[in-house]
Amino acid sequence: MSSSDLTASGPHDADPATAGLPSADLTTGRLVLRPWPRDEIAAVLSGDRRAHWADDFPAEGDRDIAGFIAEHPSVLDAHGQRQIIERATGLVVGTTGLFWPPTDGVVEFGYGVVPSRRGRGYATEAARAIVAFALAAPEVDAVLATVEPSNTASVRVLEKAGLRHAGATEDIATYTTA
Repeated sequence: MSSSDLTASGPHDADPATAGLPSADLTTGRLVLRPWPRDEIAAVLSGDRRAHWADDFPAEGDRDIAGFIAEHPSVLDAHGQRQIIERATGLVVGTTGLFWPPTDGVVEFGYGVVPSRRGRGYATEAARAIVAFALAAPEVDAVLATVEPSNTASVRVLEKAGLRHAGATEDIATYTTA
């Protein structure tokens, strides 16, 4: 996916939960990647449900990211963490985001899609969008992600998103655009 295949929306001032945040919605063919609204971070952490969440959102990884955001609110900036929203239904179906700022020109990203939406290509679509977005930033030369080598589905997502295997330990494989 090239940066011309995704669009960024305008300011979030219409939504009180994201008012004052930089514009960071990314729209792809089937998804919107939007910064987490603050009230939804609190809802995930307290166990509250929202009508616009897929039945199996949040998954364990989503709760981990909500906790990370609560501890590090600066990750809600334009290059931070986002929810993955299925455009056809408006449901939140996962999370993705950059672990900003880059170090020596390299930024890490992560993603997760709830089980009910796996196998539809959403993880690859979100990964391609977040990688293209990151590489468009002047301070980013490369994007990387780590994965358990036994997680073949996630390895394939990274490969489809344009990352190449860069090394591994027994427990973790590293993939990068460099």
